[in-house]
Amino acid sequence: MQLADSAVDKSVTPSVTPSVTLSLSKGEGRTIPTSWHVAKRTTDLLLGTAFFVATLPIVALAAIAIAVTTGGTPFYAQERVGQHGRRFRIYKLRTMVEGAHAMRKDLQHLNEVDGPVFKIRNDPRLHPLGAFLRRTSIDELPNLLNVLRGEMSLVGPRPPLPSEIAHYDEYAQRRLTVPQGITCLWQINGRCDVSFDEWMRLDNHYIDTWSPLRDLAILVRTIPAVFRKDGAH
Repeated sequence: MQLADSAVDKSVTPSVTPSVTLSLSKGEGRTIPTSWHVAKRTTDLLLGTAFFVATLPIVALAAIAIAVTTGGTPFYAQERVGQHGRRFRIYKLRTMVEGAHAMRKDLQHLNEVDGPVFKIRNDPRLHPLGAFLRRTSIDELPNLLNVLRGEMSLVGPRPPLPSEIAHYDEYAQRRLTVPQGITCLWQINGRCDVSFDEWMRLDNHYIDTWSPLRDLAILVRTIPAVFRKDGAH
């Protein structure tokens, strides 16, 4: 798998712009200006707040519909792994029936993706509104709360489950060196329709090339990708 050029950016002068070094594989390093990290967090707070307020009515309506349709709680929190392996609880709208996790072992033979990830296009554990919420990505809107809390970023690799990283090799582990996010190159390039190896290649390419402007470009491209429902299931 081909990696993008990760050489140190010599245009950055440490004496003028403070910087940090992002650890990469094979001892390589890419110097990231501190101002870029400040810009990324500022964007997360400003746009994250705007998106959170704008989508609150959608989340509220979806939560009411889930509660009425299923009779259960509309929200759930799941443990995920963030930057540098830090654990946190991600917030989502519930798309599955109660006790869905316990059913996974019996459905393992239906898994449609390779690697340590488990996904089924027509998952029998989905409640009546689950498929719609996933296709439209409405179920992920509560992730914005994680962004505002500083546990995630708007743009970055999707935070994996602890059980998934147990099977990561060094190449896949690199995705944990940056803030985990709501959207990234994987989401705008086919999502669940791409192989696990291609998913990891896209995440590594993001790590090697990210910048505040590139993050904004990914956010813009995410909007039509959501409406097209590419690989969303």
